[in-house]
Amino acid sequence: MSDILKEAWKKYLIGLQLHPLRTKAITAGILVGCSDVIAQKISGVKRLQFRRILLLMLYGFAYSGPFGHFLHKLMDVIFRGQKGNKTVAKKWPEINSSLLNFQVLLEQLTSSPWNNFFFMMYYGLVVEGRPWGLVKNKVRKDYPSIQLTAWKFWPIVGWINYQYMPLQFRVLFHSFVASCWAIFLNLKARSITTKKA
Repeated sequence: MSDILKEAWKKYLIGLQLHPLRTKAITAGILVGCSDVIAQKISGVKRLQFRRILLLMLYGFAYSGPFGHFLHKLMDVIFRGQKGNKTVAKKWPEINSSLLNFQVLLEQLTSSPWNNFFFMMYYGLVVEGRPWGLVKNKVRKDYPSIQLTAWKFWPIVGWINYQYMPLQFRVLFHSFVASCWAIFLNLKARSITTKKA
């Protein structure tokens, strides 16, 4: 079994090197699909809703993976430059720490609010097929508390990601943690659905 996992990891790394966008998109899609299966099981459904799983996998494949790919490339260009390993930030740890904190802050003030808003809209309009008015009201009601929870959780994840993960693994790490976050979002949406049913 160990040899199979090593071989799979080796092939994954090759895919990440040769086709980074495609590999990250597929990874995000699979992880979001797995998170929805877990969320459905936790919420007590007797039969898995495969349409919902596929629509969430589409979200991961078409949006989440590519968004993460381009976001992390952009952040790397902005904060590290394209000068290799001899950046000023690497020479002086205190500057590196300030840049890291600013990088996390920038991500939390820009992509975090957008991603949570977009996920809620996608979930309501596409996955659940609710009318625009209901989705708008639900987002207006629940978005502030979801975003406040995100700001308690995601800065730590961002800090770990930027501090310890090589650029090529940042989307993988982020997608893995995001699949856990998606369980939270799914359960939040599920509990609202149950209350209204």
